[in-house]
Amino acid sequence: MPVEAKKFLFVSIDALISDIAWAVRKEGCEVRYFIEAESEKSIADGFVDKVDDWESHVDWADVIVFDDVLGQGEKAKSLRDAGKHVVGGTPYTDRLEDDRSFGQEELKRHGVSIIPFQDFNDFDTAIEYVKTHPAPYVIKPSGEAQNIKRLLFVGQEDDGRDIIHVLESYKAVYSDTVKVFQLQKRVRGVEVAVGAFFNGKEFMMPINVNFEHKLLFPGDIGPATGEMGTCMYWSGPNSIYAATLAKLEKRLAEESYVGYIDVNCIVNGQGIYPLEFTARFGYPTISIQADGLQMPVGDFLSGMADGSLKNFKTKRGFQIGVRVVVPPFPYYDPKTFEANSKDRVIIFRKPQYDGVHIEDVKLVNGEWLITGKSGVVLIVTGFGVSVKQAQAQTYQRIKNILIPNMYYRKDIGDRWFEDHDKLHTWGYLREN
Repeated sequence: MPVEAKKFLFVSIDALISDIAWAVRKEGCEVRYFIEAESEKSIADGFVDKVDDWESHVDWADVIVFDDVLGQGEKAKSLRDAGKHVVGGTPYTDRLEDDRSFGQEELKRHGVSIIPFQDFNDFDTAIEYVKTHPAPYVIKPSGEAQNIKRLLFVGQEDDGRDIIHVLESYKAVYSDTVKVFQLQKRVRGVEVAVGAFFNGKEFMMPINVNFEHKLLFPGDIGPATGEMGTCMYWSGPNSIYAATLAKLEKRLAEESYVGYIDVNCIVNGQGIYPLEFTARFGYPTISIQADGLQMPVGDFLSGMADGSLKNFKTKRGFQIGVRVVVPPFPYYDPKTFEANSKDRVIIFRKPQYDGVHIEDVKLVNGEWLITGKSGVVLIVTGFGVSVKQAQAQTYQRIKNILIPNMYYRKDIGDRWFEDHDKLHTWGYLREN
């Protein structure tokens, strides 16, 4: 139980923070939860108390938690400036994520090496650019379109032919959706992210080293999703952190930023190349991280928001989280969702819920039902002193779950065994 039961107000656009709100409520804190999107409002029904607006509950709350960028930083900063304890960003930190080019330029301004990129606001110009400058590229939509994860495309051909074909396809189908996008030179190596929590003044320790698995199928095949699973561990400051996030500490302190910030990188024998920021909690990252805290989640959020928490204890070892999804994920198809997934019951063979975290779920008459519209249902986590032990616990827990048409990746964490050797050879994981 938390040392002191506080009142928490969670403010969400698309119901991303449901699991953490539920975790805090289970610890004995009072929780009120606001979801802006009409299509997501039923998510977490029965798990936490919901409110129809959040502004009228600000004075009630001891701690206010915002779960996204996309303008939430302005609200968080305004409340923080008024003296409230708030977990959330600022207009500056929102822009680090929402505006890819700005994020890259800020890294460069703070002395971080970046991969060459070009911004475009029409497909014809981009196609001509690739023809003139043949190379492997990555297509990255900017702004709100970057939330459509399947539009991110990693080129394989050294002459960029596949990028040209994809750009031509996007021109025909997505011209009204993708207004601005980036072409970034593709660098080959190991994809790894470092993240840390910031308490308004400084980075909290330890940092988090994580390996995301973004494609739908095992073996990194298929369409890009937001995330299918993550392998992670906690660490003291290492070389990747020192070369990236640590260089922004003073700037984040000037902003009085409170929350998590993560930078995804490609690293190889030649260097560390940051790809993009996540200037907020990651999903499902935060649910996996919460299982690794050696303190109540409510105390963690409160100590971060009021600036009193600098060092926190975590489990030593590895953590894995796997997303369990149903049709039409990762696509948006309301008819398929209605026919195959909506209001389907989540069945547990045994009443064991350790490591089970909710996403688009509601509780009705004691039954867990699928709701929302995305087909993202659960995150199942496991822990172990080795990656293999963490995998075994995670997948054993998934076997306890029955959902019609459910699917998930069975290889989360497998990349570690090869990536670990490379990263240690290059010296990037050594704690400073």
